[in-house]
Amino acid sequence: MKNLESVDAPGPARIDTLDSLRQHLQWAIELEHATLPPYLCALYSLDPERNPDAVEVVGSVFAEEMLHLALAANLLNAVGGRPRLDMPEMLPAHPRRLPHSPLELSLLPFGPEALEMFLRLEQPAPPGAPPQGDGYETIGQFYDAVEQGLRHLCEQLGERAVFSGDPARQVAGTHFRHTGGALFAVEDLESALGALEEIVEQGEGTARGRGLGRRPGHLPPRTGRGRPLLPPHGAQARAPLPARGHPEVRPPPASGSR
Repeated sequence: MKNLESVDAPGPARIDTLDSLRQHLQWAIELEHATLPPYLCALYSLDPERNPDAVEVVGSVFAEEMLHLALAANLLNAVGGRPRLDMPEMLPAHPRRLPHSPLELSLLPFGPEALEMFLRLEQPAPPGAPPQGDGYETIGQFYDAVEQGLRHLCEQLGERAVFSGDPARQVAGTHFRHTGGALFAVEDLESALGALEEIVEQGEGTARGRGLGRRPGHLPPRTGRGRPLLPPHGAQARAPLPARGHPEVRPPPASGSR
């Protein structure tokens, strides 16, 4: 993968105002949105008949990332913000960095290089790693900073002042196929912390699911036969079966043609 220009060293970036909290939750939406193209690209490169285990796991992780995005939007709506998904900067060219992080993303077919990228992206924070609201080294550290900010603001301002959003803007009651998680409304600190827990730990490398893991102690996912699909971080993955070729994209027929 190409080297990208460096980013500033991570700082504490403490979240101590409602505006800062809303800004960071918008960043969370952008973060989760940025993970979708790499997983989808790897998924589309696979032949389900040749690589059924890989298709199942990559597809489930992709669905979980969509769930994470929706929960991040619920969090932002709950604190009086308005999620934005229609900004041109949310669709930059690849390779690119994860928003507000040095972590690099590329569009790659399924294979050892893509697996290494996914493991770097989803690696858990080291034990004792500090929360990082900007320039974060792991996604878990970013969400730790959001949790820290939520708790601080609720203590300083009260939950009613923090969770001032319109409940009608919440999306809930949807179970995501191929994941162990569910989408639920965020209305107070307890449900907000539950949403953060779902984002960071939901189905990722645990018995509840087959993701890659953002918390310490999580293991790479395994297939139904108990065989690891992804190698431990730093290990060399075995080459997968050949990815299928992509058919030529043709424009739709002209109006009235058959």
